Amino acid sequence: LLVESGGGLVQAGGSLRLSCTASGRTFSSYDMAWFRQAPGKEREFVAAILWSGGSNTYYTDSVKGRLSISRDNAENTVYLQMNSLKPEDTAVYYCAAAIPGGSSVYASYEYTFWGQGTQVTVSS
Repeated sequence: LLVESGGGLVQAGGSLRLSCTASGRTFSSYDMAWFRQAPGKEREFVAAILWSGGSNTYYTDSVKGRLSISRDNAENTVYLQMNSLKPEDTAVYYCAAAIPGGSSVYASYEYTFWGQGTQVTVSS
């Protein structure tokens, strides 16, 4: 079970920190990712971090330099630090977990476990 938290309403240029906490299973050996879905749009990849952590991170171009993914395996938690937020970042953000070794960390079909999502709204 993955549970996201930390979403909310923020003005453009502001910051939020999303958390995804796992329970019932240890996710330290899983690749973890954040996806988002805006109204009327398909779910899209935002960021991923491999099970090994550290600098093994991936981002979609539109968030590079503004969003940062990290993980704390001891806490079974993955984070998404969101800075310099823009109205186009408004979406429901989902946490996901994948068994390592898949074909692409960017593909939603690689992820087996999903959270329920947390709403992020950025006002202009």
